[in-house]
Amino acid sequence: MAVCLALLMSPLSALVHAEKPGVSFSNLEPGAPLPAGWKNLPVVRGKPMTQYTLVRDGQTTVLQADADRSASALMHEGDIDLAQTPVVAWRWKAEKAIEGADNRTGSKEDAPARLVFVFDGDKSKLSLFDRTSMEVAKRIGGQDLPYATLMYVWSTTAAPDSVIANPHTKRVQMIVVSGQPGDAGQWQSLRRNIAQDYERVFHEPPGRITGYGLLTDTDNTGATARAWYGDIRLLPGP
Repeated sequence: MAVCLALLMSPLSALVHAEKPGVSFSNLEPGAPLPAGWKNLPVVRGKPMTQYTLVRDGQTTVLQADADRSASALMHEGDIDLAQTPVVAWRWKAEKAIEGADNRTGSKEDAPARLVFVFDGDKSKLSLFDRTSMEVAKRIGGQDLPYATLMYVWSTTAAPDSVIANPHTKRVQMIVVSGQPGDAGQWQSLRRNIAQDYERVFHEPPGRITGYGLLTDTDNTGATARAWYGDIRLLPGP
């Protein structure tokens, strides 16, 4: 995933608005269509799409992601009130690490599992370099880049809870939450405070969330990867 241009510029406002944020894959049937309001969106134009399908896992239904030299994200428009529900809780499982992946390097920036949040903000406060980069991206892609993107990632190349800036733009920041020895092939239950994490990595309170979703990508390494995602819940703090 180079810079997530197409993903970040996609018109998420065109997606169906859900009554409450999050998603319950467990309430759906294996093989059913993707949940209402969720769309598989390209990350980089012209690259293959990651496949997202509902499958049976034991006694419940989960989302399976299959990437083959591909990059696309299952996204929903933003409707999260961080004042009321600043905490996200979710489950995921990565089949294995992606050989050669390194989120610190643009040519190797892939991950078997990511949870993505896209934010609005006052772009006039950004540096001249950041504003110019956004203007160039808009001319190329035809859509505005978001003010900021926060990702929780599965990575073997950085310590837990460490922060990795996207190699191409510091407006995309990643926090490592999985990828330690023994994590592969195991379901993990995770919980993070989005508002606190955003302020930690961007050094200001978060603005409005305009989109959120899941991403499994192998477009840079040319590898294959499989991961599974369980329900995502937005909860009150702390």
